[in-house]
Amino acid sequence: MILKQIPTMKKRTVLTILGISVAVMLGVYVLYRSYFSISQRARKVFEFLRNPQTHQGSVILALTRCGDAPFVLPTTGLVGFLWDDSFRPGHRHQGIDIFSGTGVGETPVYAAYEGYLTRLPEWKSSVIIRIPSDPLQPGRQIWTYYTHMADESGVSLIVEDFPAGTSEVWVEAGTLLGFQGNFSGTPDNPTGVHLHFSMVKDDGQGKFVNELEIGNTLDPSPYFGMVLNGKENSDHIPACP
Repeated sequence: MILKQIPTMKKRTVLTILGISVAVMLGVYVLYRSYFSISQRARKVFEFLRNPQTHQGSVILALTRCGDAPFVLPTTGLVGFLWDDSFRPGHRHQGIDIFSGTGVGETPVYAAYEGYLTRLPEWKSSVIIRIPSDPLQPGRQIWTYYTHMADESGVSLIVEDFPAGTSEVWVEAGTLLGFQGNFSGTPDNPTGVHLHFSMVKDDGQGKFVNELEIGNTLDPSPYFGMVLNGKENSDHIPACP
């Protein structure tokens, strides 16, 4: 009896292994579709970066104001990656990335809204601007953050008016801040040339909170008058309505 049962047990073992393998493959596929598949918008960004002449119609000029939105676009380019986009499991993008399609240090970056500019002593590529009264929620203090304004080795592309250590200098909307760069934070490990812009919450004590946590940032869509939320816009390059 035992000898007769051995082939059946082997079949069951094989079927069990096959079932586990299929389940694992299905899980990997689901993860890939959820986190690693390239959206139509992402494909357009990569096409644009390979050949900036593609999708020129989607490029928005710096200082453009969409309708009656309070902010102007801080730099010229294609708005490719949006707030709450996901690039890998557990990651949520905290702002928007604007790609110029030009070289390092060629495309100007401007203040999107008036406020008090600070550049911490250790910041090579970043500035932050305190807005005492949110134009959409008066009385609430918010901050606008601009980064990647340095070359791949960390040489700053921020204008000389705002040296490291600058604190609480008043700037108007449209003030030149610097130029798009490709500094990743790690020397000689460049990103693509672009500006990362995010809107950061206040801690209630007059200081900005950690921009790296999406819960500390705001959806910039209503401030620019465009759909800049990755969950609401997975396929289209944002444009002024």
